[in-house]
Amino acid sequence: MGFGGPGAGRGAPAAPPQGEVGEGAAAPRAPCSLAFPPPQPSCTPFYPCCTPLSSFLQTLLHARCSPLPCSPSPPCMAAERPPSEAQWLEVTVMLGILSLGDFISSHTPQNFLPQAATAPRIPATRLALHHFDTSYGLQLGERWPAVRAALLCEQKYGALLNSFASAEHVAQELELHNATDFVSEAARKAQSLLQGSEVGAEKGESVSPEGHGGGRTVTPAGTSPPPAPIGSNIKCYTFPRGDIMRFRPAWPDSLGLLSYYLMDAASLLPVLALNVQPDDFVLDLCAAPGGKTLALLQTGACGHLAANDVSISRTKRLYQILSSYVPKNVREAVSVTSYDGRDWAELEGGTFHKVLVDVPCTTDRHSVMETDNNIFHRRRTKERQMLPMLQLQLLISGILATKPGGDVVYSTCSLSPLQNEYVIERAIEIAETQFSIMTHAEDLSHFRTLFQDTFSFSSDCRLGELVLPHLTANFGPIYFCKLHRA
Repeated sequence: MGFGGPGAGRGAPAAPPQGEVGEGAAAPRAPCSLAFPPPQPSCTPFYPCCTPLSSFLQTLLHARCSPLPCSPSPPCMAAERPPSEAQWLEVTVMLGILSLGDFISSHTPQNFLPQAATAPRIPATRLALHHFDTSYGLQLGERWPAVRAALLCEQKYGALLNSFASAEHVAQELELHNATDFVSEAARKAQSLLQGSEVGAEKGESVSPEGHGGGRTVTPAGTSPPPAPIGSNIKCYTFPRGDIMRFRPAWPDSLGLLSYYLMDAASLLPVLALNVQPDDFVLDLCAAPGGKTLALLQTGACGHLAANDVSISRTKRLYQILSSYVPKNVREAVSVTSYDGRDWAELEGGTFHKVLVDVPCTTDRHSVMETDNNIFHRRRTKERQMLPMLQLQLLISGILATKPGGDVVYSTCSLSPLQNEYVIERAIEIAETQFSIMTHAEDLSHFRTLFQDTFSFSSDCRLGELVLPHLTANFGPIYFCKLHRA
């Protein structure tokens, strides 16, 4: 029994050492010592040592201090009148040995005691953090504390410029505040590396896209392909590393269209990896809330864009985004539907040149910061456990919706390999064995070279690329992988 338990109160006898009472023998009732010190001159009448003890109180203390439960009606109490309220007040207030709650709990049948309706509730955010500490701690090792700190800090945003709005002055204003268009910067770097590789090829050397900071690495010619050029009309402004300045809310132009859309800048990388070409038929299989759909429209290259999301409420949010940023004539050309993405192959199989599959996931940053709609809530445990299966089914559906020679980009906002590389590997296997479709994951390592000044990348991905949150560049997490259908 710990401190403060029965027998630990004032005047309680010391418990006998273990083994002093043999098995089967009843422990003798210890005498209750009520030897209080005599009143001192300095004592006030409110201290227990200065208060005379009634026979009722002495009996009650004797029962309280006994290691064995006393009978309901001790002989010493039978000779007295029933205790009055004043006597109970003497116990609970003057001495403070028995509280009123102790008395009620000891004299009330257990079936009348209030019982807790449920177990203590643990916030979903704390459950998520505990889960991540266990899994990501092993996965990332010594890098996890830094990633964890970034996840728990304010997220950094990028401003996706709206080409449909009058935004010339907006770009100039953002640049005055030291923001830069990281997509244009990457395109210039890609062009420079491409030119360097051409010069190196003439000299029997090549530029390795794995070199960091744009440096040249001399390797035998032809062993490393040049980085793919970033040719896109997308413009997205971010503040430099370590700059925690925030973008002000966008204001509408004369046509009522907002000038830019604030989003996690790393979310643009799957769209850039898709590399939409003019007149491509494009499918955004899990489109809501609409940031990537808007980015696809900014390329100006979609011959046809289908935006689908199974959630009707989220589809309404997609409509709101399109209404706020896209003119009516362009908006009406976008096909917005609310089908189950797993059934898309039965609707329009083998139709699209490019398919973006941004699947539902554990949304790691949201899970540790927001309790609303948290996937780690106890009532969503089964849903969370089934996420990899759902992700696999959606990716297979995306592959089946792609034309031969087309591309699929799979993306999540999770650090979990179970939701990332393992889903990719399993999808490639199922596409081949069950549908006789050959696919392969493309090398996206050039993204690390082109965007390392803006994002922090993991170097441990077997397939695809992973953006890690970092305190100086607090974007992500974003995982993306590109599959090519033969």
